[in-house]
Amino acid sequence: MKINSGFKDISRELPDLRNPKIRIEDYKELYEPFPKEKTHSQALRCMDCGIPFCHSGCPLGNIIPEFNEAVQEENWKLAYEILASTNNFPEFTGRICPAPCEAACVLGIINSPVAIEHIEKTIMEVAYEQGFISPKPPEIRTGKKIAVIGSGPSGLAAAVQLNKAGHSVKVFERADLPGGLLRYGIPDFKLDKKVLDRRINLMKEEGIEFQCNTEIGVHLSALDLEKEFDALVLCGGSTIPRDLPIPGRELKGVHFAMEFLEQSNKKVSGIPFSKSEISAYNKNVLVIGGGDTGSDCVGTSNRQKAKSVSQIELLVKPPLHREAKNPWPLWPMILRTSSSHEEGCDRNWSVQTKRFIGNDQQELIGVELVDIEWKMEGGRPVSVEKEGTARIIPCELALLAIGFMHPAHKGALEELGLDLDPRGNVKTANDKTFSTSRNKVFSAGDMRRGQSLVVWAISEGREAARQVDMFLMGESRLETKDESFWVMENENQFFS
Repeated sequence: MKINSGFKDISRELPDLRNPKIRIEDYKELYEPFPKEKTHSQALRCMDCGIPFCHSGCPLGNIIPEFNEAVQEENWKLAYEILASTNNFPEFTGRICPAPCEAACVLGIINSPVAIEHIEKTIMEVAYEQGFISPKPPEIRTGKKIAVIGSGPSGLAAAVQLNKAGHSVKVFERADLPGGLLRYGIPDFKLDKKVLDRRINLMKEEGIEFQCNTEIGVHLSALDLEKEFDALVLCGGSTIPRDLPIPGRELKGVHFAMEFLEQSNKKVSGIPFSKSEISAYNKNVLVIGGGDTGSDCVGTSNRQKAKSVSQIELLVKPPLHREAKNPWPLWPMILRTSSSHEEGCDRNWSVQTKRFIGNDQQELIGVELVDIEWKMEGGRPVSVEKEGTARIIPCELALLAIGFMHPAHKGALEELGLDLDPRGNVKTANDKTFSTSRNKVFSAGDMRRGQSLVVWAISEGREAARQVDMFLMGESRLETKDESFWVMENENQFFS
């Protein structure tokens, strides 16, 4: 019998990206088909570590070596059951997560890490194809009613878990369709909205109710909602973008990144929008900010046929490889080139935006930039302009992708009189209870912790749901990642 030599003989392999010249002509997902047999081979690379650091790298505590083993045995149903025990939406994280689990993979010390994210996505697609996933409404209802405010990843996760516990859950969303960031912040070429709708429809079939076009604190009173429901879970996200208050900010053509991405996603889905269209067509586009949102703006601008696309970042250019001060298993602070960058983008680091320049019609026509260098003064990094580097570049569309500050305070938060933390987020008692300063009101996700990853939002929603369940019932049978031996205690369910 041939012994599995795993990573010794099998190299890391991922699906090929579609040809850039072809994929920028549409908004379809990025990757070519990948045979299940190859995914099986990738799972064989997992070393089944005695101490699997990938667990700690994943905010959800996914049980990774175990589902890899199930894929190795081509037991896709078991793989799905293991994965779904910790993650409500692997079909989302398998597409858009930066995969901190892979950064913490022990194999990554000496080799390329296991392709965990791809394996996760494949498990879910096989599960849907083979009918492992079906509506599972609770057999018994508790009689408790819960309102979840916000239908982004944390709100959806909280809703699924609370419904699973037998409570009646109603999700309120201010947009016209549920999904939050997943629907209107992430382009279709990274997350096809059919994938999102497939999950939303499943949730509806399980008994979760959605009410859209309803902003709490505007269309409905938060205090009235508090009286009607047994608990409120605030998952409204971090929605106030960080601005760039420099001369010319008021010019036509300077926009927040999310304004641009939301409109684009609506247009792709055939959803009308009331404001004037923000289009990159035949324009010189400058994306200010080097994160994932900025990358999404680059990819979207290329698909809208921009004349040119540039992206600048205030910080220094990251190294190509880990530095000594950034060892495994910490998140690697290295240069990342996304699929959007590969489609065409001029990237520059240590660049500061000085002013936006307009014409007589108050339209943006250029941006003044200057190179900077970073120095330590008083123990803190300080930027200093480099003499002779100021220049003006042509630009008709500038997109601000420099992060988010905190949730909107006006509306529900002010009406409920909730305490806020020093950063302007909803203050909770601690990271365990998710309880706010007001009885029976809880908060989770970016609204509570600040701007973060989708995988963290799902984790927060799950953990908050457990605390709400305990608050209402005195105990909870919902899983929590803190119960690190939960799967071992239930091993007969998986490994009998």
